Amino acid sequence: MKLLLIGHGYLGQAITRQFRENGWDVVATSLSGSDGTISCDVGDSESVGSLPSADLIVHCAASGRGGAEAYQRVYVDGCRNLVEKFPGVPLLFTSSTSVYAQIDGSVVTEESPAIPDRETGSLLLAAETVALAAGGTVTRLSGIYGPGRSVILKKFLSGEAVIEEDGRRFLNQIHRDDAARAIFHLAETKATGVFNTSDSTPLSQLECYQALAEIFQKPMPPSGPRDLNRKRGWTHKQVSNAKLAATGWQPEFRAFTDAVASVAATLHQAGS
Repeated sequence: MKLLLIGHGYLGQAITRQFRENGWDVVATSLSGSDGTISCDVGDSESVGSLPSADLIVHCAASGRGGAEAYQRVYVDGCRNLVEKFPGVPLLFTSSTSVYAQIDGSVVTEESPAIPDRETGSLLLAAETVALAAGGTVTRLSGIYGPGRSVILKKFLSGEAVIEEDGRRFLNQIHRDDAARAIFHLAETKATGVFNTSDSTPLSQLECYQALAEIFQKPMPPSGPRDLNRKRGWTHKQVSNAKLAATGWQPEFRAFTDAVASVAATLHQAGS
């Protein structure tokens, strides 16, 4: 079986490892074409047209921290180009739980309203629509953390963390390797449709910092106002992974606190 992987960043590299360990041939692309990847601008139809076919396409390219224009090109145009150039080849698009803008602390499932409060979220939904219309699969990923990466943990350990108001806002996260395993699981089971990809334990900000303070024997962060400039928007929701779990997948790290000790060691090594 051959996987055509669009995007080879933090998550993409873990996806490559997961599929290769399970006997798949992986052809990975990146904008630069470095590190053994094929150069491809997924927003350009001619560039996509030069790619080899495969048994499955996974689109997990990043927007390069760009705004709406980059989201349109990489995600919406990218999915459209892939569907048009490879008709009949299953497409899995990695989206984001930021499409859910709920602020009431409710549990959100794939059936919950997805009405983003930012244009970038609306463009992710547009890309999802392209993939789903072609019979594809969408994974709505919570905040990804893992080796060398965790904004929450880095800020806590450096003393920069702030508890927003009373700390009630829920944090929804997924370990990078659990996300890669979920994508491989969906590929193997040939599941289609939308799947929230999050760990099994949404933690309030207060609960999270209380646990970190105990684990690392450090003081609690101070309280402050809401951070309304968050990249993923200010939301308060509990993302349910029940639909994905019902297909037979379970995260190795059921809660962020299960992984923080191992992640902290990699942050220290990175000089963070």
